[in-house]
Amino acid sequence: MVEVTVYSTNYCPYCTRAKDLLRRKGVKYKEVNVEDEARREAMVDRAGGRRTVPQIFIGEQHVGGFDDLYALEKTGKLDAMLAQ
Repeated sequence: MVEVTVYSTNYCPYCTRAKDLLRRKGVKYKEVNVEDEARREAMVDRAGGRRTVPQIFIGEQHVGGFDDLYALEKTGKLDAMLAQ
């Protein structure tokens, strides 16, 4: 299974929902807490300027936020991306 990275903060409900969805699917993910400004700037650079959390990557592919992740799940595309 490809590496999944979730950039998040401590009190973000959308981050919690994204992580819950991934856990329900049995996906192990790397969480990067961006409460620290240096980590947030690294996330912004990697996410093409997006500052909101969560920012989710499957491998090197930027998925976007929770709504984007959920849309992939709803359309049946998430499993294929995770299996790469």
